[in-house]
Amino acid sequence: MLRARSRKPGELWLVIVDASASTRRHGALAQAKGLLADTVEQAYRQRARLAVLHATGAQPRWLWQGQKASVQLKEWLEQLGAGGGTPLIEALQQARDWLEKRQRQKPNEHQRLLVLTDGRLQDWPALPAMTCPTLLVDIEGGSVRLGRARKLAEQLDADYRPIAEL
Repeated sequence: MLRARSRKPGELWLVIVDASASTRRHGALAQAKGLLADTVEQAYRQRARLAVLHATGAQPRWLWQGQKASVQLKEWLEQLGAGGGTPLIEALQQARDWLEKRQRQKPNEHQRLLVLTDGRLQDWPALPAMTCPTLLVDIEGGSVRLGRARKLAEQLDADYRPIAEL
């Protein structure tokens, strides 16, 4: 017997991973990797598409753009290291442009954005709110916390959660 395909709108989860050198401190990146592994597993089970933008070094780099979760993504996650600068603002701008374009192409798709960062940025320009539900997870650790991730979340109109709460 043939079954009709589901008419349920698809889901896209975009993840921005700040893997700058500062995320190596206090096990922040290790905690982020655990959360990322859970996210990939949930996306796989829920048949959501994933997009992953890696913010490290001189410029952000797309690792995955709207495909289903697979073994390749898990392999990348195992090898994920940190270093270099923090092109997080550029990553957010690229993500906004990409999401807007994708929304025009797939108007029924439900989009969500997850940003993992320690917020260790110098100054950044005013940023508009993101165009989809956004969760910013603060991975900043240690006794001295700058609290910049919370300010960034407010500017993006994102829900804010310290990683310890997840």
